[in-house]
Amino acid sequence: MSDAQIIVIVGAGQAGAQVAASLRQEGFSGKIVMFGDEPGLPYQRPPLSKTYMKEGNPDRLLIRNQAFFDDNDIVIRSEVRVAAIDRDAKTVILADGERQPYDHLVLATGAINRTLPIPGIDLAGVLELRTLAHAEDIRGRIGAARHIAIIGGGFIGLEFAAMARGLGTDVTVLELADRVMARAVAPETSAYFDEFHRSIGVDLRLQTGVKEIIDRGDGHAGGVLLDDGDRLDADLVLVAAGVAARDELAREAGLPVDNGIVVDPMLQTADPAISAIGDCASFIHPLADGRMRIESVQNATDQARAVATRLAAEASDNDHPPYSGFPWFWSDQGDRKLQIAGLTAKADERVVRRNNRGGILVHCLKDGRYVGLETVNASGDHLMARRLLSAGIELDRSSLEAADYDLKSFKDRLT
Repeated sequence: MSDAQIIVIVGAGQAGAQVAASLRQEGFSGKIVMFGDEPGLPYQRPPLSKTYMKEGNPDRLLIRNQAFFDDNDIVIRSEVRVAAIDRDAKTVILADGERQPYDHLVLATGAINRTLPIPGIDLAGVLELRTLAHAEDIRGRIGAARHIAIIGGGFIGLEFAAMARGLGTDVTVLELADRVMARAVAPETSAYFDEFHRSIGVDLRLQTGVKEIIDRGDGHAGGVLLDDGDRLDADLVLVAAGVAARDELAREAGLPVDNGIVVDPMLQTADPAISAIGDCASFIHPLADGRMRIESVQNATDQARAVATRLAAEASDNDHPPYSGFPWFWSDQGDRKLQIAGLTAKADERVVRRNNRGGILVHCLKDGRYVGLETVNASGDHLMARRLLSAGIELDRSSLEAADYDLKSFKDRLT
């Protein structure tokens, strides 16, 4: 791509900030303009439900400081909403009507919290957690709260539950499924965290839906009415029912969407002048059976680097390999660190081991072949699984059984 050209990035989160930084690292010297609809510099979201709640220091969340963006001539326009894309004119249109031309557009629009069609969802004291503003609001309220109801037993709901219990607040988690984190982890891992949260005093209620959020009489939430007719009093209600891709810009511009913005193996949309990365991108991974969307720092960062390498190069797109970043995830819940290496949801066989740190290892296989590892408080094993799997080293059931599932036994295959 010519250095005289303009790359516009919509979204100033992890993916957007990384693609801007990587473009400069790859030698691109053209103009880079990034639009973000939140105030301030790009920041990390994972700590919002954990360490930020305790520390309250937004500077520790920053991905890069202002000096980095100034020194690398990256223009960040904060609190600016991109309202539309004019693909024919290769221009983005801002909410105030201003037009910004581009030679290539990168959509890094992320995801948005799902809203639930529950009466009372708009009451004061009904909270969500996705942005720094949300976290600041919650920090200002949590000290006075005696009881918090959390709708959703996924990563965010459970991370927040453990944090709130650490502050001494009574917490009830309401999960519609029959186990926590059901879409993300194996049943054995769900059972481990079920036991952990109950052990620290979380009132965990599975297969429990919310019929209504109750007004205490002054427009503020006072509790929830459950599907079974039971009433639960609560000072605050946190809705943590998952997220949806922010793909409306692409959809309105006529680009295909399918649980996110559809991209090809090069992370390009149907318009070769537009790429999509991170939480908003629906892509095909060589380890997956079909199209998927991954919400993780690893995915955002690796996809951003892949697109930056492609855009900064003079060679054609065909000279670059398809995106194949190895997926891994983590969640900190109290003093328990969950780490996942690989795509474990497709496993048809699991082997459980426990360690002497109170942790668990769930080895996942499909058709007798090793596909991933879920661990709690076993970072060394997690890292070894990542190294082996990302290197494409295949392990079968018989060799794993012979090593009693000790992955360090296979480290010589990495040489």
